[in-house]
Amino acid sequence: MVPGAFNYHRPDSVDGVVSLLGEWGDDARVIAGGHSLIPVMKQRLTDISHLIDLAGVDVLKGISIDGGTVTIGAMTTQHELIASDTLHVAAPIIREASLQIADPQVRYVGTIGGNVANGDPANDMPGLMQTLDATYHLAGPNGVRTVAAREFYEAAYFTAREDDEILTAVSFSATSGGYAYEKQKRKIGDYATAAAGVLLTMDGNVCSSASVALTNLSDTPVYCEAAVDVLVGSSVDDAVIAEAVKAAVDASDPVADTRGPVDFKKYVAGVIVKRAIHSARSRA
Repeated sequence: MVPGAFNYHRPDSVDGVVSLLGEWGDDARVIAGGHSLIPVMKQRLTDISHLIDLAGVDVLKGISIDGGTVTIGAMTTQHELIASDTLHVAAPIIREASLQIADPQVRYVGTIGGNVANGDPANDMPGLMQTLDATYHLAGPNGVRTVAAREFYEAAYFTAREDDEILTAVSFSATSGGYAYEKQKRKIGDYATAAAGVLLTMDGNVCSSASVALTNLSDTPVYCEAAVDVLVGSSVDDAVIAEAVKAAVDASDPVADTRGPVDFKKYVAGVIVKRAIHSARSRA
């Protein structure tokens, strides 16, 4: 099918985007890479009269590292995340996760902003942003504001972003120590059956900080606070890892679908979390 008729807008500033959203209200949508929106439009599942393309807003693009803070513009593509050596030094888990998203054709167009703002629990970046304890930067008619990634997702496709706001950037602290993003999927390019991001910092033989988050194992990304509590202060030995894996799996709440029943997904989650912790520990 083809989309219904719509008016196309390509503003060159954030204010221009916000103005158009205010003018057209529910009849308008913004488009970044388009991988989520275009299929919905083609199936006529949404009635959009005005499509606002963010590609002309240069301020939404690029990666900057100021001191220990990494800021990534919302229109930065997955390919650009992978290609940036400075970003890889500051947060190598980004490249590891991005390389597991879809395929090269998608990664050349798909953006980090579209991935995190859509609220799709199957997307990889929302879970990764929980791992990184990222901050989302939003712009709307009332100015700019920030929302912690761990507080942004309310339910599947429902977020803290207002309809007249756009996500302009994500920021987070540069990482150190061990990292891993592990993902199980049915085939190349597919969404995850289960995925997990892990960060570990070791002070000698003791874990001084940790972060664990899950992708596509609930209707929102899951930050596993109980698993973190198990890891911090421990030597991250096999017994501790087993306890942390159980805590992470207990925090998940998957639903049965074409990727498998609930028990299978929880089993896969356990395998993936264990693998991610082991990998992060070996790199720490």
